[in-house]
Amino acid sequence: MKLDVLVVAAHPDDAEISVGGILLNLRDAGRAFGIVDLTRGEMGTRGSADDRAREVAAANAILRPAARENLGLPDGRVEVTLEARERLAGLIRRFQPEVLLAHHADDLHPDHAACGRLAREAWYLSGLQRLAGPGETARRPRRLYHFLGHVPTEPTFVVDVGRVFEEKRRLVQCYASQLRPDGAADTGQHFLFGADVLQRMETRARFFGERIGARHGEPLVHVGPLPCMDPLLA
Repeated sequence: MKLDVLVVAAHPDDAEISVGGILLNLRDAGRAFGIVDLTRGEMGTRGSADDRAREVAAANAILRPAARENLGLPDGRVEVTLEARERLAGLIRRFQPEVLLAHHADDLHPDHAACGRLAREAWYLSGLQRLAGPGETARRPRRLYHFLGHVPTEPTFVVDVGRVFEEKRRLVQCYASQLRPDGAADTGQHFLFGADVLQRMETRARFFGERIGARHGEPLVHVGPLPCMDPLLA
């Protein structure tokens, strides 16, 4: 299966929260995209692995990805190991995306940071034929873009997602176990910053959207300069 875009995310819901608008734009444009979740989110303070599995199915019904895989790495303990790197590189060779999206390596959540590093190393190794398995063809995605996490970073560019933002909100609400309070002591806020997840998503989208003259935007970072008139940016 040949994909246009492959997203590598640490946990179920990370792709939807960070680049859900981009994925909805791709869906509506008829582009083939897939998601690789590194973990099942089983160590989350709220919900269970079974909850997350049901929520992924609900989100997939909206997104309609061409493929969604889970590497089954241990939640809360994601490491850039040789085995994980080669498994991810194998998926990249299998799906042959033109563009790879992954967490930024500068992130407060260790799983997010490890995912960013893992994706970059697998991106490079996917193009080495002597590391390819039997029947695999080495092919490196033409672009690797990082989406932002908990650390503010100046983006390379911002994608206008205003047209689909309300649908993105419904998409993220599929992960109800992560949004609702779990017990009397839980306010339902984000554990790190004490803000509502949906409100944080809205604030970020409005901030970056305003910078490009749009109502809502999703920022991406590219390491190094990009060529002018790059057809992938269209």
